[in-house]
Amino acid sequence: MGIKGLNAIVMENAPLAIRKSDIKSFFGRKVAIDASMSLYQFLIAVRQNDGTQLLNDNGETTSHLMGIFYRTLRMIDNGIKPVYVFDGKPPVLKKFELDKRSERRKETELKLAEATDLNEKIKQERRLVKVTKQHNDEAKHLLKLMGIPYVEAPSEAEAQCAELAKAGKVYAAASEDMDTLCYRTPYLLRHLTFSEAKKEPIQELDTEKILQSLDLSIEQFIDLGILLGCDYIESIKGIGPVTALKLIKEHGSLDSIVKYIQENNNNNSSSSSGNSNEGKCKWKIPDNWQYNEARQLFLEPEVIPAKDINLKWLPPDEEGLIKYLCGEKLFNEDRVKNGIQRLRKGLKNGTQVRLDGFFKVVPKTKEELEKANQRAKAQLKKNKITKKRR
Repeated sequence: MGIKGLNAIVMENAPLAIRKSDIKSFFGRKVAIDASMSLYQFLIAVRQNDGTQLLNDNGETTSHLMGIFYRTLRMIDNGIKPVYVFDGKPPVLKKFELDKRSERRKETELKLAEATDLNEKIKQERRLVKVTKQHNDEAKHLLKLMGIPYVEAPSEAEAQCAELAKAGKVYAAASEDMDTLCYRTPYLLRHLTFSEAKKEPIQELDTEKILQSLDLSIEQFIDLGILLGCDYIESIKGIGPVTALKLIKEHGSLDSIVKYIQENNNNNSSSSSGNSNEGKCKWKIPDNWQYNEARQLFLEPEVIPAKDINLKWLPPDEEGLIKYLCGEKLFNEDRVKNGIQRLRKGLKNGTQVRLDGFFKVVPKTKEELEKANQRAKAQLKKNKITKKRR
């Protein structure tokens, strides 16, 4: 799920921290990719012309393998060296979110059973998509044959991606989930695994610039994410993005916000001011709200130390790929052979040194960054007005 409303806050308050680029801009980069998120995308997006699940002649789902094979080839063609990171065991605290997903799944299954229109059936079927152990195992097998490294995280894949990026093993973490920023990856790439036909530019988010622009420490930024609503605990009803940022700015931490809300409610309940609503607090802290535990999951996630991970990109196993994709999964042999040649060409040389590797980027002062963000916001507003007039 990620963090609700965080993208909107960043776009509004830290536009300079977001750069939209073509995939070619990342030539020479190594990137850690959230594998489960990517497989989920592939299972939803890689479909037949009528919108139904992509199946081979044996009736087996192949959307995830098609996505892994061809989207990875696209990255390799553009000089990017990917490493896929798979989820491990979810934290105990994530049971809250998993239970919610289970309930939504039951509701969707009922809607699917009642649907009579084909489009409605496809819509509900997509909502039921779930990445299974079989999907993961098949993807790992394919990656091994392709010569692409993968990592099995002990827990959250986003946290492991961030660990690799912080240690310099890769340039960035790639995921659609904004909570990846809370693990303090230097850079977050969104839309990297989208299809070329979608024409979506890749979003590159700079974590340090976000923190500087919002004038928040990483601890405050994590508290903001928890307040907005993350995968670990429920949010406080009635607090949206604008209010959440305002509260963090005013009170400095979740601890102080919780104290403020509790004291306000206690004062109101003991007040004898009749029906007056003056000063009444409209928020209520959920029962057994484990925000401290959620905070620690972001600050000290369970990961394999980057120093213990050795990433190697190897030549593809041509015989193995043809046997698996063509013999077992019934892929087109000519296309697979063409893909193998692209892999060989892209992986035979080491990652070339980028020019920006020779230069040290000097961060702007707080005042300069604030002025630049104001100019960027003004330009975005102007662009929206121009677009509406058209």
